[in-house]
Formats: sequence, structure tokens, C-alpha cells
Amino acid sequence: MKKDFVIKGHIIWSDSLKHLNAIPHGYLVCEGGLCTGVFRALPDRYAHLPLKDYGGHLIMPAVYDLHLHAPQLAYCGMGMDLELIDWLNAYAFPEEAKFADLDYARRAYTVFADTLRSSYTARFCCFATMHAPATLLLAELLEASGLRGYVGKVSMDRNAPADLCEPSAEAAARDCEQWIVDMQARFTNIKPMLTPRFIPSCSDALMERLHKLADKYGVPAQSHLSENHDEIAWVKALCPTSKNYASVYDHFGMLSANAVMAHVVYPQDEEITLLKQRRTMVAHCPASNTNLRSGIAPVRRLLSAGVRVGLGSDVAGGESIDMLRAAAEAIQASKLYWRLIDQAAPALTFPEVFYMATKGGGSFFGKAGSFEPGYMLDALVLDDRALRTTCDLTLPQRLERALYRSAEIKLTQKYVDGTPLFEEPVTKP
Repeated sequence: MKKDFVIKGHIIWSDSLKHLNAIPHGYLVCEGGLCTGVFRALPDRYAHLPLKDYGGHLIMPAVYDLHLHAPQLAYCGMGMDLELIDWLNAYAFPEEAKFADLDYARRAYTVFADTLRSSYTARFCCFATMHAPATLLLAELLEASGLRGYVGKVSMDRNAPADLCEPSAEAAARDCEQWIVDMQARFTNIKPMLTPRFIPSCSDALMERLHKLADKYGVPAQSHLSENHDEIAWVKALCPTSKNYASVYDHFGMLSANAVMAHVVYPQDEEITLLKQRRTMVAHCPASNTNLRSGIAPVRRLLSAGVRVGLGSDVAGGESIDMLRAAAEAIQASKLYWRLIDQAAPALTFPEVFYMATKGGGSFFGKAGSFEPGYMLDALVLDDRALRTTCDLTLPQRLERALYRSAEIKLTQKYVDGTPLFEEPVTKP
């Protein structure tokens, strides 16, 4: 049973793409793990609840990582001189093959779960590998971490190394179905997600079977879309009758409000329309797009068209699991898009990216990412006192500064579903 309580501090949250709410020395009320509201003065009806006063700390909704690869953390920050396909062959595939060994998987996934727990992220969508036992182990560790999210057993039956390529579409689907059943029986907070790696590695027969599993078990889907020029050309060669890359996923029922497509760096106008119509979530991964020389995603075009957009770290294409840093990088990438590609596409603003990192991305998980009444209470308590200044800053200015300088601030506490994840020292009166 979750306890009811009140948090006091400098509270900031979004209720729309353009608008930030900021209440200094405000009161955030949690009842049953849900936000009741934020108040300038605590109403008498909540005076009996336990109160945690964080003084001058910033309190914001937790952030959501819509795209990362759990087995890749071990080599995060390496191979950044390669493009996508070469990088997969040189780093990703050799590392992922190691997860056939459960002892190795336990060591690697323990590091991943510990790292993600101590980060700013509360909920996530992550890729594992094609190994069902290791993926169940990852889910077990994440379930124990107190986090919430989706884990995907990767599906590949072509154009992959022999030790990562499933023997047939039928065998891959059987393995995936048993894994889904096991996940749904064992875990409450960590849920299964269909994960065809990308179209080049999945035959039509496999995609058809995954679609049937999605319908049968009601599980969401995740994959990669239009990340790299070579990848797009590869899909065109494999699917010559398709209109475009997105239409291939759509043909197999993989575009919906229950799906996340990562990257979308080079979408055609027809693809943007399709993503909007299907209400598919796009995971914008600015660091990975830069590191692997993929390009600059047209996020302004996507938002203006009404496409849902959140953020992803894309570890290990992205070099950091820090989602505040990813938010700052999204702003920086959009400035380059405006300057170098399309001056009719204004750069993203801080309130817009803050929304994408919180309520925008959080919408994939339900009512998450805001302090509006009825939202799940996912919150970060940030101590920015190390960022000394002589300026008289507003709360939004302090938060913007924290995004750009996230490595210099301290995460004092993280709440997920109203539960604090970290122990805190007892404050004496």
C-alpha cells in the first residue's frame, strides 16, 4: 500500500508543449501514488499528511527514456568514429552475442539496472538481445529496481551474425511467444515489448507472426525507423514495392499508439502523415544521431504535423544515459537543423523539450510526466547548489541551467509511482 504524503520545494512541471508551471516553495500532494495537485499553500485537508521539505531544491517530473539498448552499456562511448551499420557489426553484434552466457548477462545487466536506477529516468523502453533467458533476467533485475518500463527480446531472422540470427520465422515467433507468457506471469512493473530490430533483420514471415502476437497478447512494439541513409536504401532494396520505410512497418501492424519508432531522421511527408494518423510515438535520439553520423532529425516538422515525440538516450549510440543531457542535446541539434537545413523550422525551445522529456514521452506510459491531478507521481528532486552564480535566477532559468549542466547537479531523490527510490539522511530539527 502506497503512503500518502506531501513534498515541499520549488516545483516545476508542464501541462502543454509551450507552457511551464513554476511554484516556489510549493506543496506537491501525493495520494495513493497519484498527484492530487500542487498548491502555494497547503490546504487544511492535507495538513495531517507526512511532509518532506526539500527546502530550495528543484522538484520536477521524472523523465522518460523511450529508446535504449541494455546490452550496449558495456561499450558506451566507444566506436563513435563509425556509421550505423559498421558500428553494429564492429561493436553491437559481438557484444550482444555474449548474452547467450547467463553469467555474463547477470554481470552486465546488474550494472545496467543499477545505472538506470541512479539516473534521472523513471520509465523506459529498452532493447535486450534475442536471448530469452537473459532478457527474463534483465526484467527480473529491473523489477527489483523500483523502475517501470518495457523490455524487448530482440527478434532477428536474417542479415545478422549466425549466433544472433534465429533459425526460422516460426522458431523466432515460438520463442517470442513463450517469452511474453513468462514475462506477463512473473512481473508487474516491467512488461514485454515486441522488438523487431529493424526491417533489414526481419523477414516478412517473422513480421507477420509478430503482428499476430501483438494482437493476441496486447503488447506494444518498438523498432528503428529511417535512422541512416544506407539503412533506408537497404529497406528499399528488400521491399521494392513499398511506398516508403514507414509503410513497411504499417503493413505489418507495427505503427499504432502502442508503438515507439526511434530516430526518424529522414521521414518523407507521407511517412509523417502516417505516423500522425497512427499516433505512433517517435523517440528522438539526438546524441546517437550525431555520434553515428546519421543526421539531424526534423523534430520541428514532426511536432508541427502533430506527431507525438519523446526523447531517447539510445545508449550506446548515445554516449550517456543522462536524459537531462539528452534534452539539452535536442535543443542544440534543432539549432543546427535550422541553421544548416531549414530556416523555416525554428529551433526547439526549452519549454518544448522539457515537455518532450516529461509529459510528452510520459504519455506512452499513461498519465505520467506531469504534476496535474490524477497523474502518476514520478518526480525528481534536484540539488543545484553546486552551480554557484551571482545572478538572481527564476525557477525556469534554474531548471534550464540544470539541463545543460546536469553532470554538476545532484539527484537527491527520485519518486516512481509515489515511492522514493533512495534512502535519505534523517534531518534533525
